[in-house]
This record gives sequence, C-alpha cells and structure tokens, in this order.
Amino acid sequence: MENDNTVLLNPPLFALDKDAPLHYAGEICGFRVHNGPSGSGSVQFEAVVLDRSTGEGLVRSKEPLDCESQREHSFTIQAYDCGEGPDGVNSKKSHKATVHVRVNDVNEFSPVFVERRYEASVPEGRLFDRIVRVEALDADCSPQYSQICFYDIITPNVPFAIDNDGNIKNTEPLDSKRQRVHTFWVTAFDCGKNRAQADAQVVITVKPSCKPGWIGWTKRVEYTPGSGSIPLFPSLHLETCEETVWNIQATVELQTGHIGKGCDRDSYSDRSVRRLCGAVRGEVDLLPPPSPAANWTSALPTLPSSDSSLVFSFNGSNHVAVVPDSVVTALSGDHFTLQLWMRRGGANIQPSTTQTRGNRKEEETIVCSTVRNDDSFSHYSLSVHGCRLSLFYWPDVSAARPVKFLWKLEQVCDSEWHHLSLSVQFPSVTLYVDGVTFDPALIHDNGAIPNPAPRQRMFIGACWAISHLHPNRGYHGLLSGVTVRPGSVEPHSVVECLYACREGLDFGDLETLGSGMKVHVNPSQSVLVLEGDDIESFNRAVQQVTYRNSLRFATPGVRPLKLTTSLRCFNEESCLSLKQLEGYLVVLQPDAPQISLSGVGPHLARPAPEFEGPRGVPLFPELRIVCSLSHAVSPRLTLMSDAVAHTLDGCEVQPLGEELNPEREELLVDMDVVRERGLEIINTTAYIAITGAESISVYEDVLRSVRYRLAKGSARFERRFRLSCSEMNGRYTSNELTLEVNFLHSLDSLYHPSHLLASQQQFLHPSHHAGELSGHTLPNPHRNSVVPGAATVIIMVCVGFLVVMVILGVFRIRSIHRRGEGARGGAKEGSSQWDDSALTIIVNPMESYESRMGISADTEGEVEEDEEVAESPDDASDDQRIIIKKEGRDGNARRY
Repeated sequence: MENDNTVLLNPPLFALDKDAPLHYAGEICGFRVHNGPSGSGSVQFEAVVLDRSTGEGLVRSKEPLDCESQREHSFTIQAYDCGEGPDGVNSKKSHKATVHVRVNDVNEFSPVFVERRYEASVPEGRLFDRIVRVEALDADCSPQYSQICFYDIITPNVPFAIDNDGNIKNTEPLDSKRQRVHTFWVTAFDCGKNRAQADAQVVITVKPSCKPGWIGWTKRVEYTPGSGSIPLFPSLHLETCEETVWNIQATVELQTGHIGKGCDRDSYSDRSVRRLCGAVRGEVDLLPPPSPAANWTSALPTLPSSDSSLVFSFNGSNHVAVVPDSVVTALSGDHFTLQLWMRRGGANIQPSTTQTRGNRKEEETIVCSTVRNDDSFSHYSLSVHGCRLSLFYWPDVSAARPVKFLWKLEQVCDSEWHHLSLSVQFPSVTLYVDGVTFDPALIHDNGAIPNPAPRQRMFIGACWAISHLHPNRGYHGLLSGVTVRPGSVEPHSVVECLYACREGLDFGDLETLGSGMKVHVNPSQSVLVLEGDDIESFNRAVQQVTYRNSLRFATPGVRPLKLTTSLRCFNEESCLSLKQLEGYLVVLQPDAPQISLSGVGPHLARPAPEFEGPRGVPLFPELRIVCSLSHAVSPRLTLMSDAVAHTLDGCEVQPLGEELNPEREELLVDMDVVRERGLEIINTTAYIAITGAESISVYEDVLRSVRYRLAKGSARFERRFRLSCSEMNGRYTSNELTLEVNFLHSLDSLYHPSHLLASQQQFLHPSHHAGELSGHTLPNPHRNSVVPGAATVIIMVCVGFLVVMVILGVFRIRSIHRRGEGARGGAKEGSSQWDDSALTIIVNPMESYESRMGISADTEGEVEEDEEVAESPDDASDDQRIIIKKEGRDGNARRY
C-alpha cells in the first residue's frame, strides 16, 4: 500500500534448508536483496527473518512508498543458512528469486481544473451540442482515482448542462436581449468521489443572430460612362460568425456575352478598328455587306448586332458564300493572315441533320480556298472538328504533300464569341485565339488524297468545290469580320488590339494587397479570382475589385454580375457554405455628343460658267465641324462642355429633290485625300457616303474637297444639297446642313431672254448701259454673294415689264411726233425732222428717275427753250414716266 512499509508477498516468503534441523546448519539466518532491472532494489527494500527454523521472512520498504513517483518495483532476493557455527562458517546460499512489487494507490489527490475560467460566445436562437469543454486532472496514479468520473454545474437555474466529459451545452435557445452574458460554476469528481479542490468559472456570451455570408452586397451597381474605374463592392465584407477558416476563394464574374462579340469594344466596323489598331492595310473582306459590288453574301441570313459588324448565319448545309474569282486572284501566296470572329452553334440556329448524337464530331469547314501561286496552285481549308481546330494546307497541289496543323481548344466548342487570327508563313503557322498564342500539333497527311482541281476557288461555310477532299460538311454557327490579308503576317500587338476589351474587371491597387493574397484575371477580363487565408485582408481586397470602361460612349445596358465563394475550414464537416450572389451592373446612357456642322451659308451663288469648269465649284469650302458633350445637370438644364476631339465614322452628301443626272451634273471628291486617309467612299447619283473612323480634321479636309460640276449649257436656276455626319457607328448624328446653290447668268442671257426683247435692241444705246443702269447692277460674280431664290423670278418679271413699256413708249413717241409737226407748221424741215440715230430710252418701272439717279432738272445741262415734254393724263405718276432724250442735228438736247 502507498505510504506504507509492508510488502504483502504472494505467496509468502519462506526459505527451506534440507539439512537436518540441527542447530545452525538447518536454520535460515537471513535474506539478501539484490538490485533488479531498475537498480533500486537494495536501496528501497530489505528482507528480515521472522523464524530461523521455519525460514519465514518479511520484505519491507525502508521508507514509505509513493505510487505517483514509482508504481512498480522489481528486484531479486537470496536466502542463506547459518553455516556450521555461530560465526556462520561455511554458510550456504539459495538460488535467487525475483520479487515484483506493485504499489497500491491511495486516493490522496483531488481533481484540479486545467483552467480556472472558461469563456465562449454563441449566436442566439440556436441549440448547440457543445459550446465549451471544461477539463479537470487528478494526480493519483491509478486509473481508479486519477480519472474524473463526472462534472457538475453547482450554480442553480442556468440553461446549461454538462456531461461526464466536461462538454457544456445549452438546454434552451439563448436570447441576447434577455441576458447577454451567462456566468456559472462547475466542479469535478474523481472515481474515488473526491471533489475538485477549486471550482471553475464558465462565462458564455450570447451574440446577436449571426448569419455567415457576405454583408453589404448591393444587387444593382450603376456606372456612368466616362467615369473611368469604379469599385463594385465598396462596403462588402465576409462574416464567418467566428468560424475559423484557413482558405477563402471568391470568383467575380461579369457576363458581357450579350454585348457585341463578348464585351464592349470599339463600336466601329472591323475595318475601322483595324486602322485604329495600326494593322497593315490590304486586307480583303470575304464577308462584306451585300451590295451591287459585293453580292455573294446577299443570300446569307444575318443577325442583328449591337456593334457595326454584320453577323452572318450558317446552317451547315445550304448557307455558303462563294467568293468571286476577281477577289480570289488578289489572295495568292503562301504568306497570309486570316482573321475572323466565330461562334459555334450561334443563336436561333437549328442543328443540322448530320449533327446527330452519333456523329456530333463531324468536321465543319469554315474557309476553303485554292489560289494560284506563280505557276502552281496551293490549297488550304480551316475547319472545326469537335473541340479541335485544324488547318489543312497544301503548298503545291501537284507536287508537295498536304500538311495538317491541329489545335485542341475549349474555345471552339463553348458556343461563345471568339476572335481567331491565323498567320501563315509556311511552314510556320501562328494561331491567336482571343489574343493568346496557341502552338499547333503538326500532322503530315501521307495518305492517298486526290489532288484538287487546279482552279481558283474560295468558299466560306463549306468546301463543296473539292467534294472528294471535303464532302458536304458545312459550318454550323455564326461568322463575322472574315478577312484575309496576303503578304507579311500580322504583328502580335495588332492582334491584341483587335481583340482588346474596353470594359472588364480590374483590381484597384495591387500595392494594398495583403500578404498571402492572390489575384487572377482572365484575358477577356470577365472573371476575377481572389484567394487568401486572412479574413481581414480578404475583405480589404474584395473592396478593391473595380469595373472599368475606357470607351467614351459605352454601350448602355445591363451586365449580369455573380460572386461565388468557397471556404475551407479546419473542421471540414462544420465548414460554412455560402450561396452564390447574383446582381447586375447597369451602364447608363452616355452623355450625347452634339456634332455641329457650320461655316457654310444657306445659299451659294456663283456664275454658271464656274460650275461648267473642269473642277467645278467647292460646295463646302469653309466647313467647320465641332463636337461637344452635353451634361444633364437637371431635368430642365443641360450644360455643354468645351469642344473635344472626336472620331467620326461617316459623312453623307445628298442632293435634295431629284437625283443627279449623270449626263449633266456630278459631285467630285479629291480621291487622293480619301485614299491617303484609308477612308471608303460610295459615289452614286443619290448620295456620296464617306465612311471610316477618322478625326474631325480629316473629314473636314475631305468634305471641303467635294465639288459640284455641270456640263456645258446645263446650268439651271438652283440645286439643293444636304450634308450630315455621324460617329459611333451612326449612334450619334450631326445637324443636317442644307445648302442652296444658285447659278448666276450673264447680262445678255439675263436681259434678253426672248426674241421680243432682242427685236428692240436697236433702241438701246450700248454706251449708256453702265451709267444709266447703275442702280440695277447684278452682284459681283467674283464675290461670294448671296441672292435669294425669289430674285430670279423678280428679275424675269422686271425684264418682261421692261419689254412691254418699251413697246408702249415707241408708239407714244411716234404719236407725239406727229402732233408736234402739225402744231409747228412753218418750222424748218431740218430742225423738226425726227432723227432716231441717237435715241436713248430709259425705263424705270420701280421708282422715279430723279430720286434713283440723283439728277434734277436743274443739273440736266442746257435745255433749249423749245424743249417739249409730252405727258398724258394717264402718265401723271413719276413711277411710270417715260423720258425721251433726243439730240437734234444742231447738237442740242431735247427731252420729251
């Protein structure tokens, strides 16, 4: 027993000597203790003889044993007799016996709690299997007394219970409003029913209801175009309700697939975007908009698109575009760049009959071409096969073997818009998908393949021309912007620019990113992934996620937004699971630009011969184009900003009324300026359309070179034209500038419009036209004079009225002359005879001659006393006075 000296041996200690029970020889004189494996037997234990004759002995410890210090002991014991005499001469020793001593424990220690105070916090309104665990220890060595048999809550009337393992749980839902903190005491008992020498205090705090998840989520986010980057989640933070997590991953996804071809790019045509990106010129559009000059796409169905590109639909069977030979001829050579936008499947397209479940991996041909290279023919075809893209290239159909380049791409079969740029510089081939380079797996087709026909052919959407190479396997999906540019390959920077999104997700400031945080954005900037292990750093990083749009006039509309969160905890079973959050980003309507055309008056008057010159007359020589932005300050107030530099994409000059007659009139444009700037022009009798993304100054130069020319003798009285411009693919248009062109005719044609006026020409003295008609001169033909449209009518009326008055005046003069001769009677024949050789007639039908010319009767010169003035009662008005000035043969002037 612990704390005792006696060792109870089983069996008891006896030593026997077979000698006769003689004095000394048959007696046991003592026991000797030897060290055991532990080496402490002789030190702690001793053995004494109780009866020499019987050999009974006793083992005892020299000091009381302590079970906690050593519970078991092992040693050997040996007996020896008394020998042959009292001196122990010739004493004999026995063999050694092993003794195992186990110290029996005594319940001398009480339980002791590991912690004197236990604290925990729990959300309200829930029942928990375990809130906190208390633990007590007992220093006794035996399992009986060292184990804690049970715990007990000694504080009465508390809504908690404790089990024998020390786990504390609540017996009813807790309410933080009724009692926020619960404090109680617990004790422990060992299996010997010893109570803990000191009780433990438990403090449980009740937290208000906590829902793990994102707090501060705003479902609707508004973006004003032109505001740069804005934070999407400025007040968002993750609440884990004190759940310990060691990894957090959040994925932000911005869905822009419904905008154009995947995101908000430049809203110009593909050709204009190529020019803005600095691409090498010379590309050939294989799918141009249908027109009289490009009619091979007229039979293809088209789909509406938010950008300016025309989207063509292919059903895999009868939708095929056959490129004319005149276009294919310009595409010879083994160096070329093929670019296109593609979307497998497309919208509202039913799968073809061959696309069944059994052969859904049927190869579909996108482009198939055979072109002439010097004296040989080369053939290539671009196809899709399941999730694989292949280029079948035959450098010389008569000699070399074909080669197939193969790419395995998920982008080919995800039914989303993707931009493909294939640069072939045989034998090198480079593929860019959405601006990312992909290396091909080269395959040499050494099988027996019949040579294609040596004929220039090109098909879009199928390859029917070489049926033995490509049977009826048409493309099933959407295509747009399919271009081929022969010559050197396209630089990578240009390809990235063509695909680059102007909107997307971004991270505000990478320097503020905490340690252990990672940020990843996909090439199209539609998916951003955050990963970290610290909740505070993670919340700061989420608030730095931004949306940016570099377009000045962003496409308005809704962009769906998603946030998916994945948590990993130390206890995976109880780890939090957060549902996906969904919202949307609303891009507001951008401020409308005001495109103002000015510098051209409503009327333009020039002499008719100038229009009949070889270069004609410029219509808009002083044209000025200004574009300003309007900012809506309030519903009733709009402010205009200063003029800003914009990029126009088209202007149109249109004759009003009837179309131009190509035999008599035409509009001319300086084609050198147009070609130098890379613009496109359509010149018809109904309009002139100049298209292409360029600066305002370039369009001003081009429009100022527009001239109007007439054929000889085709001058009319007026012609009206209308000018308008637009930007952002026609989304914003300018004011309509209307110009009226007036043709100024010569004096002969103006004053002698009929044979009647010409018959009276002998009455007009040519030397007096300038002086006497000074009040009715026409505008200087060398000035930019403005003549109203009604002036032509007034002039004609005046000329007609002049003819009538001249005729009446002639008859009146003759009658007055007859009366004068009869009254004078005896006058001399020389002085009275009428002489019309120097007759000048002046007619002023609008105002008096004196007030118009500033001449009075006193300043008229010498007037003979025999001057006669004929005046009838009907002609009393000064406005209709006819004055006849006659110089007689005597040199004196006479007035009539």
